[in-house]
Amino acid sequence: MISPESVGMSTERLARLPEVIAKHIGPDKLAGVSTLIARKGEIIQLGAQGFSDRENSTLMTPDTLVRIYSMTKPITCIALMTLYEQGKFQLMEPVANFIPKFASLKVYKGQGILGDLYEDLERPVTIRDLLTHTSGLSYHIFEYGAVEAMYREAKVCSPKPLAEFVDGLLEMPLAFQPGTAYRYSFAHDVVARLVEVLSGKPFDVYLKEALFEPLGMEDTGFFVPEDKHARFAAMYGRNEFLDAEMSFSRWAGKDMPAENRQLYGAKDCLETKPHSVLRGGHGLVSTAVDYYKFAQMLLNEGHFNGQRILSRKTIELITANHLPASFLPFEIGGNPWLGYGYGLGMRTLMDLGQAQLPGSSGEFGWAGAASTYFWIDPKEELIGIMMTQMQPSGGSLVNQDFRTMAYQAIID
Repeated sequence: MISPESVGMSTERLARLPEVIAKHIGPDKLAGVSTLIARKGEIIQLGAQGFSDRENSTLMTPDTLVRIYSMTKPITCIALMTLYEQGKFQLMEPVANFIPKFASLKVYKGQGILGDLYEDLERPVTIRDLLTHTSGLSYHIFEYGAVEAMYREAKVCSPKPLAEFVDGLLEMPLAFQPGTAYRYSFAHDVVARLVEVLSGKPFDVYLKEALFEPLGMEDTGFFVPEDKHARFAAMYGRNEFLDAEMSFSRWAGKDMPAENRQLYGAKDCLETKPHSVLRGGHGLVSTAVDYYKFAQMLLNEGHFNGQRILSRKTIELITANHLPASFLPFEIGGNPWLGYGYGLGMRTLMDLGQAQLPGSSGEFGWAGAASTYFWIDPKEELIGIMMTQMQPSGGSLVNQDFRTMAYQAIID
């Protein structure tokens, strides 16, 4: 690391960060947190507090491995866009051109006298619909209505190989006509399947060859090798998001007393050894430093570590807002993302005042179900990454506090 002052930040002001993060750590709060701040291509803060395994008193460290859940999504979408640059597809193309079952989808219309009613697609689901969560797909955990209940009843989210998962998902109806609404969904898992179809390679293999190896992301993948288990964090919270019958009410603890327990450790979970349950919407394990390499590539307009991953113009397309004004603010489980639009796999800041957070127009990033969080601010050349393991996300203002501590340290 270099001196924060050399990139226009204050060592003294950054020293406020540990105390602010510490108020979010405790027996009934986060077990441990690692943070990374980089500016102008240099890491100027890298630290960790609390425990990666509270029961065994294992300290959280900057290289602790965590399950990043939906921070998998930006990686998945970037992987697909590398195939876009190879001329494999256009955003407006029907997904059915590559996954034929999309052509026969129905849309749930409601209840009739004789039962459920369905209607035909008014237009095909496009690849951009998948990338922007406007396809009509949903998540099992939500409680918007009948389609999500169907997902839970059919146990759509059960662990299974990617092709089998997508095939089962497409047995369900869409929740709305493509392009008529935003709904956070399994769409990016379908994007991962598209990566397989278009590349002719398993999803994990393509990620390794196209992204992880070129960027030097040695600690990122769908499982943790045995020699790294000592660095793998335990998971805490009330319930596991990926339980096939989980509802948002149960996950958020609305229908049971608040509880913060270890859900599983480093050696009793899916990611402990190689497996076939590959997903595009979740599933990757990473570290703050590894994810920084991916983020810095995006901030560098597509290149890092001497490798060109995407072009500057494709990055501009990915990080532009793709949602019409009538869809904003987009929401997830009833929680609105004020001030933000949505690009091809990530949020993008449009209105600083509405967001009520320090930042810059054009900032982009995402978060994960276990409270991981990152942002990239091209105007300030600033990256922030926070890793922890607590479900559900959004239970505290730790993301907002971390972000405030980063921006308040800018002095140039």
